[in-house]
Amino acid sequence: MSTDCLAVILAAGDGKRMKSDLPKVLHPIAGLPMVAHVIRSAKLAGISHTAVVVGEKSELVGECARRANEMSTIHIQNERLGTAHAVLAARELMSSNFNEVLILYGDVPLITPNTINRARKSVAQGSDLSVLGFETCKPFGYGRMVMQGGKLTSIIEHKNASEKEKKITYCNSGIMIFKFPYILDILEEIKKNNSQKEYYLTDAVEVGINMGLRVHALDVDEEEILGVNDRVQLAHAEQRWQFRRRRELLMSGVSMSAPDTVVLSHDTVVYPDVTIEPNVIFGENVLVMSGAKIRAFSYLEGARVGSNAVIGPYARLRSDTRIDEGVRVGCFVETKTTYVGPYAKINHLSYVGDSEIGSRTNVGAGTITCNYDGYSKYKTVIGEDVFIGSNTSLVAPLKVGSRSNTGAGSIIYKDVSEDTLAIERNDQINKEGYAKFLRNRNKAKKFRS
Repeated sequence: MSTDCLAVILAAGDGKRMKSDLPKVLHPIAGLPMVAHVIRSAKLAGISHTAVVVGEKSELVGECARRANEMSTIHIQNERLGTAHAVLAARELMSSNFNEVLILYGDVPLITPNTINRARKSVAQGSDLSVLGFETCKPFGYGRMVMQGGKLTSIIEHKNASEKEKKITYCNSGIMIFKFPYILDILEEIKKNNSQKEYYLTDAVEVGINMGLRVHALDVDEEEILGVNDRVQLAHAEQRWQFRRRRELLMSGVSMSAPDTVVLSHDTVVYPDVTIEPNVIFGENVLVMSGAKIRAFSYLEGARVGSNAVIGPYARLRSDTRIDEGVRVGCFVETKTTYVGPYAKINHLSYVGDSEIGSRTNVGAGTITCNYDGYSKYKTVIGEDVFIGSNTSLVAPLKVGSRSNTGAGSIIYKDVSEDTLAIERNDQINKEGYAKFLRNRNKAKKFRS
């Protein structure tokens, strides 16, 4: 497909039913705002120019749109006079030399690039206006697509439909594509001859037919045009997005024994032959290489997991974590801003932050890198083939040389050279019978109080 198409994305709704100060189209699906999903689908379909129509005081929507596509332009609909009026907010761009103008919605996040390309293809094959429609067993609230002899003749809004028309189950998605320059001629002919006194984009069908233009209906899967108006619908859209993405991963060679319990981010990358156990959550910016296993109840964000590594169960990998090949990160281990070299192990109950850990190093249970003094972060560098004893506190900034050991329970605050055993302990004192004395004393205090 060529790139001479303009996508106009309507995103001016305030979303009162969301019960939120956040503009509706900025509520996320898989961690990405809904409007950004729509922009991304348009971009993947080869559409580089997007005009986003927003309401007053919607700077946040504009910022989000530009992050999703730097070629997005923002257009303000100062008055709410209907969908056709909203599209005209981008009139300036529609006067440019685009071959097609596609109308999308910022609160319909599941539209796919494939469907957008089908719409564009219809124009390439001779349609002047194509409307995406869908069959549904629950048509309430949708505009009805009136067909005669297999041809689309009009769209009737639900609130203006007769009882006979309300029985139609072929409904309007709202998504349309116009051949340029007919869109401006059509929009300027639309009148507000309805009880709401609004300019309905749906009237474009009858106007186009009266102008002698070729108007077609295209079938689309109902799931793709699910609109989001409240938190219930937002949750439903999230479920459908997750289902679709999990299926893609399964078909690509990723194993999930309980896929319904796995939560993915919009940018999660998982290579074939990865195994994901139940109840794993992926935050943003995670890549998992082939052969890795992510065990149950782990949480990953901002992390790269190398081939044949094993993470979890109950592990937490935080931002800027890089796990190399064959690494083991086990139960109740948390990492952040850390590189773990090939075949190293952090198997139990540890926090490792702002660190570099060399190949084949073993970090014992209960190890903590003390990286923060309340103001600044400091780095711990551990060499290759090091054995960190259980319950060691590593006070950064610190370097521990290759092939060194630390004694269990030590607080290591001085650099350790290679092939060195570092132990920090006070002598143990045993006071026989003193435990009984303490029990009696504490018991007496309790009863006196």
